Amino acid sequence: MKLFVSEGNPHCLKVLAALEETGVQCDVQCVNHEEKVVPFLSHPALPALLLPSGQHLFSSDAICRYMFEVSGQESSELCNQWLEWEATDFQPALLQALHMAVLQGKGSEVPKVLQGPLNYLDQRLSKGITPYLTGEVVSVADIVLWAALYPVFSDSSLSLGEHKFVRAWFDRVTGMRSCKSAAQKVLQGKGLQGMKSYMQRQPAPQSSQCRDTHPCNSSPAESDEGERVVSEEEMGAAALAWNKGLNTCPFTTDRQHPILPQEGKRNILVTSALPYVNNVPHLGNIIGCVLSADVFSRYGRLRDWNLLFVCGTDEYGTATENKAREEGLTPQQICDKYHAIHSSIYKWFQIDFDFFGRTTTEKQTQISQNIFWRLHERGFLIEETVEQLRCENCKCFLADRFVEGTCPHCSYPEARGDQCDKCGRLINAVELGEPQCKVCRQTPVIRSSRHLFLDLPKLEAQLEQWLDKSTRAGDWTANAKQITRSWLRDGLKPRCITRDLRWGTPVPHPDFKEKVFYVWFDAPIGYLSITANYTDKWEKWWKNPHQVELYNFMAKDNVPFHSVVFPCSLLGAQDNYTLVNHLVATEYLNYEDTKFSKSRGVGVFGDMAKDTGIPSDVWRFYLLYLRPEGQDSAFSWADMAMKNNSELLNNLGNFINRAGMFVTKFFDGCVPAMELQQEDKKVLALVGWELQQYIQLMDKVKIRDALKHILNISRHGNQYIQVNEPWKKIKGGDAERLRAGTVTGVSVNVACLLSVMLFPYMPTVSQTIRDQFNAPNSCMNTMLQGTGTFVCVLSAGHRIGTVSPLFQKLEVDQIEALKKKFGGQQPEDEPPKKKMTAQSAASTQSATMPAPAVAAEVAAVNGVDPEKAKQLTQAVAEQGDKVRVLKAQKAEKAVITAEVAQLLDLKKQLALAEGKSPEPAPQKGKKK
Repeated sequence: MKLFVSEGNPHCLKVLAALEETGVQCDVQCVNHEEKVVPFLSHPALPALLLPSGQHLFSSDAICRYMFEVSGQESSELCNQWLEWEATDFQPALLQALHMAVLQGKGSEVPKVLQGPLNYLDQRLSKGITPYLTGEVVSVADIVLWAALYPVFSDSSLSLGEHKFVRAWFDRVTGMRSCKSAAQKVLQGKGLQGMKSYMQRQPAPQSSQCRDTHPCNSSPAESDEGERVVSEEEMGAAALAWNKGLNTCPFTTDRQHPILPQEGKRNILVTSALPYVNNVPHLGNIIGCVLSADVFSRYGRLRDWNLLFVCGTDEYGTATENKAREEGLTPQQICDKYHAIHSSIYKWFQIDFDFFGRTTTEKQTQISQNIFWRLHERGFLIEETVEQLRCENCKCFLADRFVEGTCPHCSYPEARGDQCDKCGRLINAVELGEPQCKVCRQTPVIRSSRHLFLDLPKLEAQLEQWLDKSTRAGDWTANAKQITRSWLRDGLKPRCITRDLRWGTPVPHPDFKEKVFYVWFDAPIGYLSITANYTDKWEKWWKNPHQVELYNFMAKDNVPFHSVVFPCSLLGAQDNYTLVNHLVATEYLNYEDTKFSKSRGVGVFGDMAKDTGIPSDVWRFYLLYLRPEGQDSAFSWADMAMKNNSELLNNLGNFINRAGMFVTKFFDGCVPAMELQQEDKKVLALVGWELQQYIQLMDKVKIRDALKHILNISRHGNQYIQVNEPWKKIKGGDAERLRAGTVTGVSVNVACLLSVMLFPYMPTVSQTIRDQFNAPNSCMNTMLQGTGTFVCVLSAGHRIGTVSPLFQKLEVDQIEALKKKFGGQQPEDEPPKKKMTAQSAASTQSATMPAPAVAAEVAAVNGVDPEKAKQLTQAVAEQGDKVRVLKAQKAEKAVITAEVAQLLDLKKQLALAEGKSPEPAPQKGKKK
């Protein structure tokens, strides 16, 4: 990587401090302020970070965040909120203050400009109990805010007031070596005057009242980009790109099988963690593995990468034997039954595997046994006698997952026999306190048995050497790096690879012929055997590390087996195996405020989703919107309805439908002539920038964050239409009609771009948009090439098809019914005493309240829902803001009326959730 900075540039202070603090390996080059280091920008943009992929980051906050993530420190939600506040609330005021102090000599006016944000920051810090903004250690938010404050706080001539909590925090961060070094490099002890050369080259900021607001709950990608300044050069570049035209080679979803690596292409092998066959996957399983991998695979194909996506069911082990016993079937019959269920679920969710296989195959046996013998011959296997738990009632040794007890490390009472879900430490099942057989709940006994172990300590040096290279060059998520480091920090121990079971891949060694391979030795080899069942030339993928990039997708509990155990097996086999380059792990998705539980009827499982009547694309969208990339997240029915109705229906769908209807209604179904003005070029530049951010994020597998940029584009589009009012201009003279045509033509082309960007997320909706607009297939592989190019796809005269709404509103009663259906034990099953209390309360009040009020109060007592009230409070605030914006923009009366009606509906729902009457209290003195 290479970081370009310039002397006296305050934004470079941020990135240099972040670089020093994280210790990321990066070359630094100091250039002059006019240096153009980002090739696709025609104006200087510093600082800029050149990534190994050849792409550039040129936002100082994005560079800082990237450096912290590379070092294994993912940004928390609170950290993101502070970064957004700094960018949207503090920076406008700071730039104005710097302009006054450095160029106008008005240092005495700086305190007035900065008073609002500094007061807010001081107030927030006064309530904190940790030394830094987000916790006990320095985060990227501390570095960014410190760097923003440093030029003004380090100048004693500016009387900024006391702000003792800000001062204490600022001094604490200033004392860090990384910050001292960065300040010296950028300002060189010259203070504000060291910034004069840089400030003279910046446009004068518009004087505005700084917003004294708190960090919001939206991510930075959701923030209003309308304030982003677009230069003349960017507009010109966007207009040139617009006229480039389409690729001549059309995109096709029909792939020629078998897909094999090709010379001169980027060859990507994508695997999704193999789902265990006897469990029906729930929403958390789906987003953590197969759906995330599917989105990235679809995106990769749009980028013209040569990509193979494989997965399959993991079918061996005790769990399958027990499931077979429960259902009166053989293990193979159970595998056949549930493999078909899994296949059906993934087909409904539109998971586009190149091959979906299974592990109960002859190829699995052949490849597993080959790797075993290679490890044995090279001295990486050892024999040991171990004590195991045996259930005398079930007459078998217990697999780790069928033992539960108290963790010996953290005392968590529901630790499994191999690992504790709470502290993450590995466990030997005999170490559990108060162990129980999970099948019959009897206490197992300890018995001895001879087993084979993979000698991980002997392979540790090789593993660390490979890990250092892979984690530096590849895109490993922060949790994957952290979990792997914790394993290595504790020192590797031999890992048992055999089990006393019947249903599994047999161990070929004659001394262990009664045993099978342990699932965590055997199951990852399933990736190889599934590929081998797809093509006899499977080794071109799996024994070709110099030509193939391997992406593994999984939830975080699977990380150590993919980053330590499986790589050690392949390294020890010494057969030129392809090892993982990019390990992508999610956190956990919970259900409402609890965990998914099939037995208790809590949560939505894959086979139930299609019965809700909600299209699979909407399920995909919502799961990806809340994909647990940096921390655990929770599925919420109320939030799903809110996101569907606000983001899909009112934002995305509204824009695309309006653009298409204008063509149909005003221009007889043909795209009108377009004559671009500055305002149109600005929109092209804004949309092009969002496209570039989308590509950068998707390339780094930041799937959730990339989705926000799609929604930002449709927001830009809605605002563009509202401001230009083509429905009014079409009634005017020739110039106004041309203007209406230009706005309409640009809008349908933005909609076409959205269909391409949506394809990885919502493939059916993407196809529907392109069908409605008769968009050429070649648009799919034009706009995502390189760093992203927004071109005119639907030129003047192009005839579109029939336009119709893309999404339907999710009604409150529909969502409440679904929440009740999938919520397990329901509130109406309350004991009579509780219901009687509510009735008594109503009876007691009936003497002093009119009858309608009694009914309302009873409904309120039974309907209080604090969690829903919290979500609806946010929804009311967002909808209120939307109404205010529409009124300020003088939108059509019908549009405003519809949005006001929705606001009133949300307020009624909120009143009910808070236990209040949904009707406003009668006001005295007013006529009815």
